Amino acid sequence: GVVTDTQDMSGTVLSEVPEFQVAEEELRAVTESFAGDYMQVPPMYSALKVDGRKLCDLARAGVTVERAARPVHIFSIEILSIELPRVRMRVCCSKGTYIRTLCNDIGEKLGCGGCMEELLRTRVERFGLTDAVKLDEVQKVMEEGNIESLILPVDRMFDQYPAAKTTPQGDLLVHNGNRIFPELSQEELSVDGGYVRVYDSRETFIGLYEKKTDQMIPVKMFYRKENEA
Repeated sequence: GVVTDTQDMSGTVLSEVPEFQVAEEELRAVTESFAGDYMQVPPMYSALKVDGRKLCDLARAGVTVERAARPVHIFSIEILSIELPRVRMRVCCSKGTYIRTLCNDIGEKLGCGGCMEELLRTRVERFGLTDAVKLDEVQKVMEEGNIESLILPVDRMFDQYPAAKTTPQGDLLVHNGNRIFPELSQEELSVDGGYVRVYDSRETFIGLYEKKTDQMIPVKMFYRKENEA
């Protein structure tokens, strides 16, 4: 029943329908209709840039510009409770999706308007709330001189890819960001293509490589020369 300029309750109310009737069946049908591919127009109050300026800066200056719709994907959308005018839902979506815009668009499609009141991000890729650490806990661990216990190694971010280790003869190549040939790898990888986590013979993480037919080509390097001390 509420539409705001920020698409959440922190913004200025643009319109409001204090009393509206929406059947639960219609509400569920409209909400679930957003599952799948969805062309979403980014909100003005966002960090996206147009001609080098952030949309949120333009919005605060009272300027509204045209924004091209961008493809996003809603993997699943589930209504948890309905207590009008509030609806709680769980959404699993692709990166780049604005949940407050989704709320706005659902309200628009229903004809009554809508905006986001509260958002809890429960997961980003493989990391969920159980992996989260509060800032005051981080501060305490840092003061105890044990901050390393909370920092994940870079290669953990690529656990989904197979690993390969070079021979001692191949170390110099990967240390300088060069491609790797089969005779310089200690593993015979079964994959025909795709990304590979590469380590040198001392098991130091080098970076992310892409496996081609007869070689592995560097994609993103994380090795630093000072590691050779």
